[in-house]
Amino acid sequence: MKKIIFGCLAFSLIFAACSKNYEVPGRLVLKVTDCPFPIKYVESATVTITKIEIRQAGNYRIRNRFSSFPDDTVGNERNNPFIVLSEDTITFDLLNLRNGITQELLNLEIPQGTYDLIRLYVADAGLKIKEHNSPFQTKIPSGSQTGIKIFIRPPLVVEGGLTTELLLDFDLSRSFVMMGNMHHPAGITGFIFKPVIRAVNNSTAGRIEGIVSDTSMARLANAQVWIEQDTIVSTAFTDTTGYYAMIGIPAGTYSAYATKENYDTVCVKDVKVTAANRTVVHFVLNKK
Repeated sequence: MKKIIFGCLAFSLIFAACSKNYEVPGRLVLKVTDCPFPIKYVESATVTITKIEIRQAGNYRIRNRFSSFPDDTVGNERNNPFIVLSEDTITFDLLNLRNGITQELLNLEIPQGTYDLIRLYVADAGLKIKEHNSPFQTKIPSGSQTGIKIFIRPPLVVEGGLTTELLLDFDLSRSFVMMGNMHHPAGITGFIFKPVIRAVNNSTAGRIEGIVSDTSMARLANAQVWIEQDTIVSTAFTDTTGYYAMIGIPAGTYSAYATKENYDTVCVKDVKVTAANRTVVHFVLNKK
């Protein structure tokens, strides 16, 4: 699955034995990727953001050029200040960010500290469906005014002189809510953009990848693959070669599933993901 640095935010964390200097900034790399909407219906899924902020956790106040709040700010925003990371207009197509592909949103120095929330300001989102002449411009409930909040759990720690990579995994399949009915004569009347995004520290995450085929070993395109750990964690769709990949998966043990229309669902239990490593899981589906 292709990935953009907007859908997933990743920080590459390098460890070194040295004394800490809290005046030295660390470097933050922000990337985005996508858990896609069923791609057989989608021609493009574009998102335009105009501002990115990150929040410092706890009571530490930032009194330098990075702070978006004056020193006399009071209340909760004083205790949890936001840093403006970017005010550039960035547009990307989520359909190009599948199966391990990412797009870098920013790469810059930020103060040392612990960060627990990213805020994205979305100015526009459009979805083009195959066999429809023009893309649907979606409704964006307050996304451009108050921003879309993505909590970072566990919080991200940025250390001086080191680089941290944060991945934003954007779940396209749940982020565009369809109005109307694709199978009804009136058709689709539009979409509401309610983004589902998870933020992952890439230093503690791994990836799962593999091939989905049928019993004749023919590789299956557009098969859906997902992993669960109590709830669905990540989803992917295979490409034309039957390949899928899910990146930014926190270390742990998961159940993995694969299915396709007119095929049974196959489950592989106890799939172990290790930080900074890949886990290979292949699926063979039986026709119904």
